[in-house]
Amino acid sequence: MEHGVLASLPVYAEGSLVKGRVVEKSPKTVLIDIGYKSEGIVPLEEFEDPAAVQVGDEVEVLLEQLEDEDGNVVLSKQKAAQKQNWDKVVKIFQAGGTVDGKVRGIVKGGLMLNVGVEAFLPSSQIDITPPRNLRDFDGQTLTCKIVKLNEERRNVVLSRRELVEAERAEKRARFLETVEKGQVVKGTVKNLTDFGAFIDLDGIDGLLHITDMSWRRLSHPSELLSVGQEIEVMVIDVDREKERISLGLKQKSENPWEKIAEKFPIQSKIQGKVTNLTAYGAFVELEPGIEGLVHVSEMSWTKRITRPAELLSVGQEVEVVVLDVNREEQKISLSLRALETNPWEKIADQYPVGSTVKGTVRTFTAYGIFVELQEGIDGFVHVNDLSWTRKINHPSEVYKKGDPVEAKVLEIDWPNQKILLGVKQLSEDPWKSLASRYKVGEVVTGKVSKIASFGAFVQLDGEIDGLVHISQISNDRIAKVKDVLKVGQEVQARIIKIEQEERRIGLSIKALAYSDEQLEKERERMDLSRSGEELGSMEDAFSRAEEDYRPGDSRRS
Repeated sequence: MEHGVLASLPVYAEGSLVKGRVVEKSPKTVLIDIGYKSEGIVPLEEFEDPAAVQVGDEVEVLLEQLEDEDGNVVLSKQKAAQKQNWDKVVKIFQAGGTVDGKVRGIVKGGLMLNVGVEAFLPSSQIDITPPRNLRDFDGQTLTCKIVKLNEERRNVVLSRRELVEAERAEKRARFLETVEKGQVVKGTVKNLTDFGAFIDLDGIDGLLHITDMSWRRLSHPSELLSVGQEIEVMVIDVDREKERISLGLKQKSENPWEKIAEKFPIQSKIQGKVTNLTAYGAFVELEPGIEGLVHVSEMSWTKRITRPAELLSVGQEVEVVVLDVNREEQKISLSLRALETNPWEKIADQYPVGSTVKGTVRTFTAYGIFVELQEGIDGFVHVNDLSWTRKINHPSEVYKKGDPVEAKVLEIDWPNQKILLGVKQLSEDPWKSLASRYKVGEVVTGKVSKIASFGAFVQLDGEIDGLVHISQISNDRIAKVKDVLKVGQEVQARIIKIEQEERRIGLSIKALAYSDEQLEKERERMDLSRSGEELGSMEDAFSRAEEDYRPGDSRRS
């Protein structure tokens, strides 16, 4: 045999790809002649299209063994394809190219693709943001880049993220070059936040702020949009350097506030629907995109409404009166109570100044009591107008809620909706007639009403209190008044001083047995000794007694 003939003979090495010809086809196998001393048998199912296999076809197969136990050549069409595909994948990897693969399964952490050989695509490499549901990709064909190969294990790791990022970068650059303010573009709602929505404009995200979504007030973007929704938006600002796009949805329609004053004249009556209740009022929609506020103070002339929910509910149809329209600030002030006549307009006729009225105690403050004269109409009695003679620290000393009260109307403050009442004004001031009722030197009887560190107050006839100074209780030295006198105790005392203008009566228990001469000396001595510690009026004395006395405090009695 010539040298040239020998060189042309095929080399049969196990593990190599060889070409052969189909010499016989049965229902399950194909007999292939590779030019070796015996043919090889390949299962028909290893061919991609078994029906298309014909006798005489040239095929490429993998030579697994030259001879098996029976002396037959062992061939594989499937393994030949796998080797071909692997070699192809290696070449693509080395060249930095891409491969197309069909998703054939979902595994922990990613997807399994068939790119000729089995390959793994991690979740983090599927897209710029990892997808929430991998099943959305089942059966899809994806274009990926090969990022890792392991020859021994025949492992292939893919990445699609790089390609998506590059594609988005190209689209983003193209969009930023051509987009202009006022242009209407299509996008998909990508994400919702409290302050707005991010819209995917096919390569770049734009921000649609909540205030640019609708002419009406929105509490949250989800009231209008949902993730995945396709919308048309207007470009209202472009920052090409920072690659920021500001979008608007409401700008696509006419601003309803432009002609708001014409639509809703002040003092006009309008039908609307309650859309939201807050602590300070209720929002009423007058037409789509236009809401007004009924402040809690504008809900009723007389009812004491602390929460709008007491009167209104969301979705309720109401009639309101327009009080004010502010187009610049996009605010409309509404009123419910303006639908009715203000009852305070006739209050002066119902309760003339100087007239006597009756009511019940509704509530207390530190300064007086509110007396309900009729539903929603209160009068106020200041604590100083409860009694001519008693120093009342808190109205609860005299009244409790629900008690009937008779009082005189002192003043009507119509603008501020206040009626000032007085209880003590129903009777004459007893201090005015004091000179005709009591004389210096007279012996009087009364009950101890309060105890203080400097003396005791004794209530006389007509609820006038006199003060027994600690020095006037006994000729003996007294350390504490409460050791000698008790609240409620009846005592006799002598009047040693009357000062009508100062509303003060000075009493003395120790002077009961004094002669007129002794009494005069005592008065002179008292005036001299107390010149630097004058108590002032009886009201001042009561105020000082507060340091030692509280109603109901048995420890200070």
